[in-house]
Amino acid sequence: MSELNFLFENNARWADDIKARDPNFFKKLVAQQTPEMLWIGCSDSRVPANELLGLLPGELFVHRNIANAVVHTDLNCLSVLYYAVHVLKIKHIIVCGHYGCGGVQAALGDKQVGLADHWLRNIRDVYYNRRDHFTENLTERERINLLCELNVSQQVANVSHSSVVQNAWDQGQDLSIHGWIYDIGDGLLKKITEVIDSPAQIPEQYRAKKQ
Repeated sequence: MSELNFLFENNARWADDIKARDPNFFKKLVAQQTPEMLWIGCSDSRVPANELLGLLPGELFVHRNIANAVVHTDLNCLSVLYYAVHVLKIKHIIVCGHYGCGGVQAALGDKQVGLADHWLRNIRDVYYNRRDHFTENLTERERINLLCELNVSQQVANVSHSSVVQNAWDQGQDLSIHGWIYDIGDGLLKKITEVIDSPAQIPEQYRAKKQ
């Protein structure tokens, strides 16, 4: 069986480099976790959240899944969202997709991909509900990237529709939701949505009212 010793070697060099810059870094990291941002991104290995934002460990709370989806039945994502908002008291939620997303591409196709089909149904719904955006003159790449953007927009809406976020606003918590997209081709981020920071920006039918 193959060993992954090179990863332990990489880890040791990384830890030594961090300690050379800040001898007390890991002591401070152990003492407390105080990120101000939650990143909801794609599982794609080419989109490393901390690195592309230039942040160190401890500065970003992260949740990743295929095609950066926020689904109201996904207890994993909702638990992360709750912990980030109500325990860590983060101030910003960033939903970040990326161009050329394989999950989005699969959702645009007509072939089964296995168990992931159940998950990709959420992205197919985004396409179906926004199908009027997809004109005949678009290339396949443009269709994929357009759906990547529309998907970010929908997932931002899904975050804002959650009772987790709306209860935080009701309690006076300072909390903003951002929709971004990452271009693997040049390493740059782009804003996709306006910042949402109050229930007034949400359609009334999605505003959660406490009993």
